[in-house]
Amino acid sequence: MPPRSNPTLRQRRLGTELRRMREQAGFGGSELGRIVGMSPAQVTQMESGRIGISADRLRTIAAACNCANPLLVDALAEVVSARGKGWWEEYREVLTTDFLEVAEIESYAEALSTCTTTYIPGLLQTSAYASAVFTRPYPPLSRAEIDVRTAFRVQRQQIVRSGKAPLQAFIHEAALRMQFGGPKVLAEQLEALVEDSEHPGISIRVVPFAVATFPGASENLTFAKGPIPELDTVQMDVAQGALFFDSPADLAKHRAIFSRLDSTALSEEGSREFIRSVMKDVETAHA
Repeated sequence: MPPRSNPTLRQRRLGTELRRMREQAGFGGSELGRIVGMSPAQVTQMESGRIGISADRLRTIAAACNCANPLLVDALAEVVSARGKGWWEEYREVLTTDFLEVAEIESYAEALSTCTTTYIPGLLQTSAYASAVFTRPYPPLSRAEIDVRTAFRVQRQQIVRSGKAPLQAFIHEAALRMQFGGPKVLAEQLEALVEDSEHPGISIRVVPFAVATFPGASENLTFAKGPIPELDTVQMDVAQGALFFDSPADLAKHRAIFSRLDSTALSEEGSREFIRSVMKDVETAHA
């Protein structure tokens, strides 16, 4: 089977974890290849996600590297054994890869935490609000491009609304007041947020302007919890698309950020009241 031309995020992550395993054992690629019966080129391709391996070979590699983390090996074996394409693959010809990878990471997450400062989290956006967000890029997108991105974003929300992945959303007051689409669209979005906050799988916490310090204030972040902590992933929105982080240091840093958010944000009930007050401000100002 020829090497994959475009390995998925999970395939690349599997390769990254195998590379870390090899490096922790102090092996070079050629040395590991000799031990497990792979060529140096195959080891390189495996670690870049460009070729797959069997669960048996994965366990052989783990044993050769003296990996003392059986939970990690079992979790990686689950990744290897997974079959079938995700729903997002239907969009591969019409959306850029970062859109698909965001959906992929959300679909396999055990739980999700978000922190947004400029807009309502994508997993909680109404269709009208999402469409308005997609009108902001420059050069402007065509109507067809806006519509397909909006449809994709709404479909992503099923992972949360189905209850498969609990969502904890920390939303800065700035995001609540940013008027994508104008006051009517914003008011409807805020009303939808209040309704979502009463969903058993959704926790919405507001960070008001009054909070003196705000960790990650310039970032829109998603922390995707994996089956074990070592397979957690951080996704950051940037103007060019999405960035993904999975090093132990990055994971530790962002766990600390979300821990601080948990200690500074309003309670769930206090957040509902705050959102209602912002919605009243918007409606009153444009009555």
